[in-house]
Amino acid sequence: MGMARALLLRGSESRFLSQTLPHRPFVRRAVRRFMPGEELSDALEAARRLDQLDRPSIFTVLGENVESADETRAVAAAYSEALNAIQERKLDTDLSVKPTHLGLDLDPALALENLARLATLAGGMERLVALDMEASGYVDATLELYRALRSSHANVGICLQAYLRRTEEDLDGLLASGPMIRLVKGAYNEAESVAFPRKAEVDANYLRLARRMLEARREDPGVRVAFGTHDARMIAEIVQLSDELGLPPDACEFQMLYGIGRDLQAKLVTSGRAVRVLVSYGSHWFPWYMRRLAERPANVGFVLRSMVRR
Repeated sequence: MGMARALLLRGSESRFLSQTLPHRPFVRRAVRRFMPGEELSDALEAARRLDQLDRPSIFTVLGENVESADETRAVAAAYSEALNAIQERKLDTDLSVKPTHLGLDLDPALALENLARLATLAGGMERLVALDMEASGYVDATLELYRALRSSHANVGICLQAYLRRTEEDLDGLLASGPMIRLVKGAYNEAESVAFPRKAEVDANYLRLARRMLEARREDPGVRVAFGTHDARMIAEIVQLSDELGLPPDACEFQMLYGIGRDLQAKLVTSGRAVRVLVSYGSHWFPWYMRRLAERPANVGFVLRSMVRR
């Protein structure tokens, strides 16, 4: 792991930094590159603009590791409000949720209750609820939640992380159920025994897993696969793999962060590929923001330029 990435990931876990830096104007300016604002109204306006560009979206309310049952219910209520607003505006928008934001730390049964309520509401609107994957210590509990939800809700998806050594085995265990899987590289501070430490290893594993997912999609059109990456080279290789397997252009979905890779998004849409944009909002954005910087430490230059413009 590079020095810059390691420092950024450690910073994402710092309570002091999370309480101090979000109040600095230059940080608030810089984070606008990755999110349209902190309010639901900001996310809805961003989704409206994206719909006009034939780019559906995914909403996530930022936050994790809540400390009380009441907080989890408030988060679930915020997602319910978002779903109702999405339905009212006829937006093509799904949800992506962190299990610890809905109570996984406190009680898995509480998290399941909150998620089942959301999945039921979303299902009536033909919208998907995807479980985000957090640090490696939560993988087993998150997979258990996903399987429990899938037993009664077909509109639930799961995220897997290519940098974890265990993910190939996890993927094989999921594919038989005809799932929706989003593959990302991973952005938490993990031990080398748990995660591949070098980018080249992560990239190679990502492409191995992508091939397995695309093969599963060819075997079963009910399998829904998505790839969360802004890496143009990786995307080109996945497009080539998909074409080699004889899949239609929209057989898989490329998912990208709001504000990143807009030209690449447009190029993919023009070529008939499916693109969905992750729109994040909420006030608890600092850990998420630091992990976004760690995914591509060159983005720190953007922050430094924002500091100069103070």
